[in-house]
Amino acid sequence: MSAENIALPAMRVSYEVGALDESELADTWHAQLLRWLEDATGAGLVEPNAMVLATADAKGRPSSRSVLCKGIDERGIVFYTNYTSNKSHDLRSTRYASATFPWYGLHRQVHVRGQVEKVDLAETAEYWAQRPRGSQLGAWASPQSTVVSGRNSLESSLAGVERQFGEDGPIPVPPHWGGWRIRPEEVEFWQGRRDRMHDRLRFRHRHEAWNIERLAP
Repeated sequence: MSAENIALPAMRVSYEVGALDESELADTWHAQLLRWLEDATGAGLVEPNAMVLATADAKGRPSSRSVLCKGIDERGIVFYTNYTSNKSHDLRSTRYASATFPWYGLHRQVHVRGQVEKVDLAETAEYWAQRPRGSQLGAWASPQSTVVSGRNSLESSLAGVERQFGEDGPIPVPPHWGGWRIRPEEVEFWQGRRDRMHDRLRFRHRHEAWNIERLAP
């Protein structure tokens, strides 16, 4: 099927679900983000805590991928990954990232940009204990982002980890695994509006204070 058959130029949606006014914002960016996350969850959106994480390597070459947000508070937003992965290499190199929550069903997006830091061991361990056992085993078994010979090598690695930890024994946090926190400098709340006249309100941290700005669409 060609792009002409798909009719890409004609694909568009009229955004008329809602609006966003300065008077409607919560007092803090994280309270507003949690409010919108609650709306997305209540609306039944698939994986409402999914976000597109963007990083760049030391040469400035960008990469993006979807990850799951596992923490939101005044310090920032948190996700967990393998510290040997490509994304972690990028984060160690630049110490900066951005993330977008794409809530298409509500005609909303949230963009978060800021410096990154590793989540401390105690917080990582607390989250690790809540993970399904299969996910814990997978974190030990997968050499994330490295080239493997095939699916069989991954299955063999998983089987070896299952033998190592048994069926019900505790599984420790791998030394190569943990959390990253994006400490926002900017958080933009985007609400789609009719005729491209979208609402864009940004919390921006400058001079030890948060300011709210409206951006042109």
